[in-house]
Amino acid sequence: MTSPRLATQTELGRMYAREVGGPVQVPSITTVISMEHIDLTGWAGYLAAKSLAEHQQLASAMGEPGQMRRLVREAAVAAERFRDEAAARGDRVHNYAEQFALRELGQVHELEASRELLAAHDELGFARSFEQWWREYRVEPIAAEVTVWNETVGYAGTIDLVARVGGRVALLDYKTKGTDRDGQLKSLDPKVIMQLAAAAKAEERNLDPVNGLWDPWPYDTDVMLLAVALGVNTSRTFMADPSTLPGYWSKFWALQRSWMANYELSRRPEGLREIGPPPRAAS
Repeated sequence: MTSPRLATQTELGRMYAREVGGPVQVPSITTVISMEHIDLTGWAGYLAAKSLAEHQQLASAMGEPGQMRRLVREAAVAAERFRDEAAARGDRVHNYAEQFALRELGQVHELEASRELLAAHDELGFARSFEQWWREYRVEPIAAEVTVWNETVGYAGTIDLVARVGGRVALLDYKTKGTDRDGQLKSLDPKVIMQLAAAAKAEERNLDPVNGLWDPWPYDTDVMLLAVALGVNTSRTFMADPSTLPGYWSKFWALQRSWMANYELSRRPEGLREIGPPPRAAS
């Protein structure tokens, strides 16, 4: 996961400060969304079994209990390893997309270095998919990696790209995706609508993270909300249906209340206190 300059990882998830080095004050959009419980036990179990079944040393370990236990331990963390590898890949692709946008905006960029990093991991296909998407949708960038703040509700986040697409201002979020069994690029989780809806409700945007300079959010809630799935060979672009935004915003607001309750409780002593029996009445 990428780390915006104003964001800090805490025990309760990522939180944002108003300036570099300042105290964290509000949770990130993704931290709030993570309050929604998702049961991944089936997925984790499948990856563990798959990792063990495909291990090159499985056959030789069948008659060796010690070696078999080692393979089982390795397989048990397959889901975590897959998650971490996917997150690292997502960071590299997001960084490339950011550097590409900065170049198009005529700003200082490190596009070549980010491209070399993708090449080192055999991931240039994602760069090609992104560039093709940019051309096909005739993207006109306005700003890349924009940190926004909502003081009324209490959250902050960073938008991958603000741009004009088809003549309209759009907020965009990139997601790296794999392919399904048919070789088709996988679709996106509907939670991305909640993420984009929260971004659209921003009240401020950051201008200078070091000095803590902010100005009012200049775009109304009528902006297009686009999520782009980037694969190694192709891409898919999705627009959030405006009719669903009130529902997703209400859901986000409720999750933020839940996060805030946990945050307040974490700052107080343990809720349960052991007590003794009441005193006996005098004879």
